[in-house]
Amino acid sequence: MEDKTCPFKIILGSSSIARRNILAEMGYEFSLLSADIDEKGIRKEKPEELVMALAEAKADSIVSKLQTMNNQDKDERPTILIAADTVVVYEGVVREKPANEKEAREFIKGYSGGHAATVGSVIVTNLKTGFRKGEWDRVEIYFHKIPDEIIEKLIEEGAVLHVAGGLIIEHPLIMPYVKEVVGTTDSVMGLPKALTEKLIKEAL
Repeated sequence: MEDKTCPFKIILGSSSIARRNILAEMGYEFSLLSADIDEKGIRKEKPEELVMALAEAKADSIVSKLQTMNNQDKDERPTILIAADTVVVYEGVVREKPANEKEAREFIKGYSGGHAATVGSVIVTNLKTGFRKGEWDRVEIYFHKIPDEIIEKLIEEGAVLHVAGGLIIEHPLIMPYVKEVVGTTDSVMGLPKALTEKLIKEAL
């Protein structure tokens, strides 16, 4: 259901359920379009550069998708496209989605009693004016020891296999073992609210 009273429209360029939930929590109505990019084909030294390059590639992919869809939209309002990307950094190494259960297990065992960080980017494009701006956000996460049986339960359940670094701090099984989060949980989940809000305002 589109809200016609809002002065602009939003497209969330992501298939992530967490991002969808966060944007809805922020009170926005939006439509969804996911990008088809080869994430493995984009490589950068620094995690901050990597997430910016990935979000940029997603935004470009969606912009060209929209152009081929030949939008016969009679709606005069500007459309804001939000693209985002998140990676986990552990001991200086960038971690993307685990390749398999074995890798997911290694990832989570590493966090046990240790710490990891997430680096997330948000890029906002005003499709009417062409204005585009992006920034990144970093969050540090510290863990208590995570028992092996909890790790096995997480892997069996499978959600950890589909997220960067196999890291889901809001998961009920993991929450008791999260010692401290320096930053915001929404950023770890893939969409930092304050930064997204700021960029939307700037794009308008």
